Formats: sequence, structure tokens, C-alpha cells
Amino acid sequence: MTANTVYQIITERVIALLEQGTVPWQKPWSGAEQAPQNLISRKPYRGVNVFLLHAMAFESPFWLTFKQAQELGGHVRKGERACPVVFWKWLDLEREATGDDSKTKRIPFLRYYSVFNVAQCDGIPSERIPALRATARQHEAIAQAERIVAEMPKCPTIQHGGARACYWPSFDRVDMPKAESFRSGEEYYSVLFHELTHATGHESRLARKGVSGSGDEWSAFGSTPYAKEELVAEMGAAFLCGQAGIVERTIDNSAAYVGSWLQRLKDDVRLIVTAAAQAQKAADFILGAKHSEESGVEQ
Repeated sequence: MTANTVYQIITERVIALLEQGTVPWQKPWSGAEQAPQNLISRKPYRGVNVFLLHAMAFESPFWLTFKQAQELGGHVRKGERACPVVFWKWLDLEREATGDDSKTKRIPFLRYYSVFNVAQCDGIPSERIPALRATARQHEAIAQAERIVAEMPKCPTIQHGGARACYWPSFDRVDMPKAESFRSGEEYYSVLFHELTHATGHESRLARKGVSGSGDEWSAFGSTPYAKEELVAEMGAAFLCGQAGIVERTIDNSAAYVGSWLQRLKDDVRLIVTAAAQAQKAADFILGAKHSEESGVEQ
């Protein structure tokens, strides 16, 4: 495999993360304080690997290959997706020279591996996984934001303690990291509002295309329905943050998130207008307000 091929693989991975709305070098919650590292060698990953592994949003910083998991007596769960990591170093190659001198030529040696987080594995002895030191901040609830969540009609199940924030249409459930793991209370509620906006698209609520359709359609990262749904969720969260009085604290995160969809906004002049109309309708649903069809755009 050539170096250019490896570069292409890593570049495509970063593009895929951006297309999901994930800025690889930024996330609003902190996992363990340890840097990502290999479970066996305990060597920390460096360079682009740090960003790629952090973006996977697992609480544990420990990673290993498929083979390493087997060597420990465990296995990677079926259906889990690996994350590519890059390894490179300089190689000194000797080459013939005139006379008695010998010269060396330095060339970069580049390859990539696929690794899995320990949370994606079963059967690894617990004593082989170091315990994590807690670094969570003290979470202070924001009354107005809590009221919005508590009073949402047909509110989905909200489950805390996971390593990532996401909405599962098939279970009608929002998964969230612990509130204490976010950098601030404002960012916690901003992310929660984003996922609750997704939940309004469930067939039992507003039945929005891109959520109420097939699971494959909703999870097709980079597809047009997914792109629009992400804009709906982020703008819906912005509306709700405004209601809770925390919009100023979250506008930078929103800008970075929506920025990954810039090209689609350029390609589809209706996208931002129609997405904003659906975001308003979603926010109105969460707030229990009656939506005015005249204030939006006909779908």
C-alpha cells in the first residue's frame, strides 16, 4: 500500500466525520483525562491519530487491534466499526556510491492499522484495563433548560452514562454522556436539545423525513435527507438555547457544526430555508407551542 493511499484513507475518514457534523478536533464533553493509547504497549497515539480517536467519543482512552483483543482472550463485538490509525517513521536505505563511501537515503515508511476501543470488545479481563480517574466537573442545572426538557410532550427516553450523544429512532431513545462530563452546563443542554430535536422527527411526533423513514436512510451519512436533518437538529437546538437564555454560550459550537454543510448549502438554495422551517416546527413541538403553517415553508 502506497503512502498516498494511506493519506487518502485518513483524509476520507476526516471528511466523513465532518459530513456527520463532527469536528474531529473539537467535542463539547471530555472523556478520560488520559490521551488515547494502545492498551498493550501503553504508548500514546500521536498526530492525527489523537483527533481521529477522540472523535469516536468513547470514554475509555484504551485501544487495540482485532488480533490484540483475541490475544487477551476477548473479541470485538460483531458489527463494531474500527477506526484507522497511522504509523510512520523514517527508514535509512543504504545505496552504492563511488569509491569507499557508503551513503544512505532516508524515506518515509507509512502504513495504517484498524483499532477498536475496549468498550467495543467483550471478554477482555478487567484487570488488564486500567481504572480511570474521575475528572468530571460539578454540574449545575439551568432551571429554564431543565423546564424545557421536563415539559416536552411525548418526551423520548433519555439515558445518561454513554460515551456518545445520539438519538435512536428504532428505540425512540436519546443517549447522552453524563452532564458532568461536558465542559459546561450550556454545552450539555445544547447537545441535549440537538438530540431532542432529532426525536421530534419520530413517526409518533412530527414524522419528519430523514428520521421516520428507514433506518438505513437516516443513518446514511452524507445523504441529502441526513444532511437536512442535521441542519434541522442544530437550528432547532439554537431556537431552544435561545428560549433557555444560553444561546451566546453555544453559538460558536453551532457555527462549527453547520459549517461542515457549507457546500450543500451552496448546492441547494432551498435547504437552509426549508430546514429552518422544520427546525422551528420541532422547537415549537418541544415547547408545547402550536405551530403556524403560515410561518414556515410548504414542504
